[in-house]
Amino acid sequence: MKALFVLLLAQLCSASLVPEREKDPEYWRRQAQETLRNALRLQRLNQNVAKNLILFLGDGMGVSTVTAARILKGQLHGQGEESLLEMDKFPFVALAKTYNTNAQVPDSAGTATAYLCGVKANEGTLGVSAGVTRDRCNTTKGQEVTSILRWAKEAGKAVGIVTTTRVTHATPSAAYAHSANRDWYSDGEMPPDALEGGCKDIARQLVENIPDIEVILGGGRKYMYPRNVSDVEYPHEEKQRGTRLDGRNLVQAWREAKPRGKVAEYVWHRRALLGLNLTRVDFLLGESLHPWVPWHQLGALGGPLSCPGLLGQLQWPVILQGMVVPCPGHAGSPQTWFYSLGDAGTPPNNLQALHEAVELDRAIGLATRLTSTQDTLSVVTADHSHVFTFGGYTPRGNPIFGLAPMQSDVDRKPFTSILYGNGPGYKIVAGERENVSAVDFAHADYQAQSAVPLRQETHGGEDVAVFARGPMAHLLHGVHEQNYIPHAMAYAACIGSNRGHCNAGARPATPLLLPFLGLLLLLLC
Repeated sequence: MKALFVLLLAQLCSASLVPEREKDPEYWRRQAQETLRNALRLQRLNQNVAKNLILFLGDGMGVSTVTAARILKGQLHGQGEESLLEMDKFPFVALAKTYNTNAQVPDSAGTATAYLCGVKANEGTLGVSAGVTRDRCNTTKGQEVTSILRWAKEAGKAVGIVTTTRVTHATPSAAYAHSANRDWYSDGEMPPDALEGGCKDIARQLVENIPDIEVILGGGRKYMYPRNVSDVEYPHEEKQRGTRLDGRNLVQAWREAKPRGKVAEYVWHRRALLGLNLTRVDFLLGESLHPWVPWHQLGALGGPLSCPGLLGQLQWPVILQGMVVPCPGHAGSPQTWFYSLGDAGTPPNNLQALHEAVELDRAIGLATRLTSTQDTLSVVTADHSHVFTFGGYTPRGNPIFGLAPMQSDVDRKPFTSILYGNGPGYKIVAGERENVSAVDFAHADYQAQSAVPLRQETHGGEDVAVFARGPMAHLLHGVHEQNYIPHAMAYAACIGSNRGHCNAGARPATPLLLPFLGLLLLLLC
């Protein structure tokens, strides 16, 4: 073992691994001095009123995922550990404590209630206080809490939700729903006592609670249609048929709820989405059956229009660039957007999770170029982490999906740098840990090994990063409770309960026609 360790150190210190410029101490000194100068500039705080708010949410994007995604992004562009993610360039960074009121390791519903509604809640519950018990409909009344999306709408802002999971999934639905159970997607998933108690399913609340959300894009359209109604895209697949027991067509109900004279468009496919003239659209609802497509199945950017899913991870940058126009019907009006990208750290596999984190970062970069720090507060964070890690004393430049440069000193088998604490990657072959050199560990569907066998990997309990840029971004600093995030954002935008500082003496930001960012980002839980 000692000889192995010495060999490893020699490999790590090998001159061949070190870029020539990094051998010069002045390189590091100059870099540090430039960083210092940038930090000193932050003493001039941006205290403008935020006209626009953007919240990017990477589902499961813990700190280890952010680091690994940074390395992957660098390696995809001929660089490596020294590269920067777009979120890395945000000047203010904080940590958020993610625990739920009744859970040390959180779930996505309780965390969504925190970072959207500003109140911590029990696991599995949405848009309600900790006074609500999961599955108990009769504990909900009077315990509803509102989200920053509603605060923004009440302040006259145009608002939008874009996700690469179901729009009724826990992460986006806390923006508009109040539910004792995150899984009550339609009334077909609700128990009789909940229906009898008057509780509403999440899809119904999407249509009824805040009917004037300008843009809603995601997946899960089967929860909008009556039971056994065939899907428009997959008419012969029984499991994709409608699920509603009340017989309602919620897409039709969504249209009918719009004011007379307003144009409301519903799309279910990328072709229809790209064909819209957004300058003539006031409200947009887009729901695919499969909201996302694994990155490796799409090929190059701008792949076939017939690919499944409304928004493919590798297609939305193209969509965005083709839709840089003022928000339809709201040119120049303040706007608030919630974008979330799921699987940015969430299994089924590490390859997909990290590539999707890189795609999320591309969207952040595009939003950065399309907006101004003078009037747009952008925040990037995660709902929780996962038990994802990478290590093994890998040398500089080691492929992020590659093997560690050593074997286990217990079973004498190699191992990948990326591993999980638990999950489906636990494999025993002939009574021993699977030898990864005998499998294609670089395959897109490969599941990294895990220490404990579980059918599904669990969330992690550590803090997650919060990156902020724009007016009042300095309010996000240090270590915070996760529910602090929407309060800081609301303060910056003079919405919600903290408006005392927004008097006539406050200096508003320079007006900006915010591009149609509602197509910016996706969520894949």
